[in-house]
Amino acid sequence: MLSLLLAAFFFAGIHLGIAGTTIRDSAISALGESGYRGVFAFASVIGLVWLIMAYNRAPYLVTWGMLEWWKPFAIILMLPASLLVVIGLTTPNPTSVGQEGRLAQPPQGIVRVTRHPFLTGVALWALVHMIGNGDAASLVFFAVWAVVALAGTVSIDRKRRRLLGAAWEPFAAQTSIVPFAAIAGGRNRFSLGEIGAWRWGLAVIVYLLMLGGHAQVIGVSPFPP
Repeated sequence: MLSLLLAAFFFAGIHLGIAGTTIRDSAISALGESGYRGVFAFASVIGLVWLIMAYNRAPYLVTWGMLEWWKPFAIILMLPASLLVVIGLTTPNPTSVGQEGRLAQPPQGIVRVTRHPFLTGVALWALVHMIGNGDAASLVFFAVWAVVALAGTVSIDRKRRRLLGAAWEPFAAQTSIVPFAAIAGGRNRFSLGEIGAWRWGLAVIVYLLMLGGHAQVIGVSPFPP
């Protein structure tokens, strides 16, 4: 359990304590943009592998226990989580690394819904699993994902605002962190066709594969008994 806690601290620390802060700016000054990205990517992979391995080896300490009644809700909620993650990963977005140049273009597709679709999807995935898996190791593991993802949206916004100044504000005004908030506020509109049929299809395929292979790969059935 100690290894899991240390891994969680390391993973959260590099994402929240370095990325998006002035420490990142200093590191880029010393290493260059590409050098910083290489070092950060390497540290992220190390943290990710450590976190997963520590979670798999952690003792099973029951908190509220596995909630069988939650599984139908989890199945439903994992569909929007999959849509946000897959569509977010495949949609050009000024908040993504190296895509700041797209800031002058109007928000498109899933970015109209939330300017951080991937992180929002990861946070939803983590929260769904944190609720359903009632043990201490799962609480730590999924909580760190939720915290990093949710705090990451604020961190990225802060970094973009600091580095891009006034150029960031029009984009931020037309979009929102909370899904559909900008649309509900009349600052944007939803365009189903902009997302693209292939993105919808890919996301649904990924969702069905995860649902069908969950028991074989993870060892726990997502379906209630």
